[in-house]
Amino acid sequence: MSEILLVDDEGNIRRSLRALLEAEGYRVRDASTAEAGIAEVREAEPDVVLLDLMLPGMTGLEALPRFLEIAPATTVVMMSGEASLSDAVEATRIGAFHFIEKPLTPESVLLTVKGALEVRRARDLTRALQGELGPGARLVGDSDAIEAVRVRVRRVAPTDARILITGESGTGKELVATAIHGLSARRDAPFVRVNSAAIPRELVESEMFGHERGAFTGATERRRGRFELADGGTLFLDEIGDLDAPAQAKLLRALESGVIERVGGGTPIPVDVRVVAATNRDLDREIEAGRFRDDLRFRLDVVPIHVPPLRERPGDIPALVAHAAERLRVRDGVTPPAFGSGAMEVLRGYDWPGNVRELFNCVERVAILHAGEEVGPEVMRSVLRHDARDRDVGTPHLAEDPRSLAERLDDHERALIRAAIEAADGNVAEASRRLRTDRANLYRRMRRLGLRDDD
Repeated sequence: MSEILLVDDEGNIRRSLRALLEAEGYRVRDASTAEAGIAEVREAEPDVVLLDLMLPGMTGLEALPRFLEIAPATTVVMMSGEASLSDAVEATRIGAFHFIEKPLTPESVLLTVKGALEVRRARDLTRALQGELGPGARLVGDSDAIEAVRVRVRRVAPTDARILITGESGTGKELVATAIHGLSARRDAPFVRVNSAAIPRELVESEMFGHERGAFTGATERRRGRFELADGGTLFLDEIGDLDAPAQAKLLRALESGVIERVGGGTPIPVDVRVVAATNRDLDREIEAGRFRDDLRFRLDVVPIHVPPLRERPGDIPALVAHAAERLRVRDGVTPPAFGSGAMEVLRGYDWPGNVRELFNCVERVAILHAGEEVGPEVMRSVLRHDARDRDVGTPHLAEDPRSLAERLDDHERALIRAAIEAADGNVAEASRRLRTDRANLYRRMRRLGLRDDD
C-alpha cells in the first residue's frame, strides 16, 4: 500500500485530502508545518509528499531541499493558491515533481498522485536494475556455489577473454553475462543479446552479420547485424548449442578473423566485440554426436563459468524469494506477502526443475493472489502442485512464458523423466520401459538434462 504525507497548515484541507486519498486505498499521514513534516519523513519515508508552499515558519520552498535530501526516492508535489510562476519554476528546478494550484479538485489530486507514484516506482526500478545489471551486478544468494560464480565473474570481467556460461534453463545465465559486461571496460558500450534458439535457420546469418538491400527476398533495405550493433561492447550468444552446422562455421570464421561480411555484400567489416556464450546443453555430448564443432567450442570456452541449478543450493531460496518480492513491489506496486517459516520450508524442499525462473514465477503468482498476507505451507503446496500439473499436462502459456522452445521442451522432458523414475522407485531400467525407450538413451538424455540417478 502506497503511503502519502500531507503537509499543509489548513486543517480542513488536510482532512478532505486524507478522506479522498484513504478512500482510494492509500495510507495517509499529515503534518501542519514543514518542521513536523521533516520529522515524519525521518521516521518513515513516504512514497509521495504533498507539500504546501505557504507554511508558517519554514516555507514549503525552503523545506523542499530538506525533504529530497532525507528521502531522495520520495516524489514531492507542491501545492499553493498564491504561487507565482517563478515559485513554480524554482520548485521544479530544486526537484519537485509537479505544482498544483488551489483550490484543489479531487481529479487533479488523484491524477497527480498517480503520476507521482509512477515516477517513484520508475526510480526504484532503475536503482534495482542498476544494482542487478550495472557495475558490480548482484547475483543473489549466500551459498558457496553462487559465491564461486561471483568470484569467477569478478576475475574475468575486466579481461577481454571469451566466456562460456553453462547451466540448466532458468538458472540465470543471462544475468551472469550482464554482470560480466557491467564490470568490464566495455560497460558503457552496447550489450547485445542473441537467442540462437529463437532465430530461424535461414535467417541466422542475416541476424548475426546483417544484410545488404536485395540480398534475398524481403531484404528491402540494408540491415546491420548483431556483431555490428555490439561493436565495442559485448555480444551475448545465448543457447549457442542450438546453432546448426553452417551457422557454427560462419561464427567460427568471424571469431577467428574479427571481420564479418553482410549477406549479399563483399566488403569486409572489422568488429571489436567481446563474445560471451551460454548453453544449457552438454557440449561434450553434442561434439561426440557430431552436432557441435570442437574448434568452435575451444574458441568460445576460454574461461568456463557453470551456474549451478537451484536444487543444489536450497539455502539461497530465502534470499531469492525476498529479491523477487522486492522486484514485484518496485515494478508493479504489489505489496509482497510474508512467507512464513512453513512456506519457506516447502520452497526449500521442492526440486525446482525450472530453477530460479520457476521460483520467480511462483513468487509472482503468490504475490498477486495473496498481496499483503502471510502465506503458509498449504498455499505454497497448492501453487507448486498447480505448476507441476501444468508441466505434466503440457499446458501452453505462450503469452506468459518467456522461455524459448528448446528451454520449454527440455523442462518438459526433465519433468517426464523425473516422474517416470519416481514411479519406478528409482529403477532406471524400469523407468526406460515406462518411457518406451532403451536404458542407454535414457541415460544420455539424463546427462544432457543434468539429471542424476538419485534425482
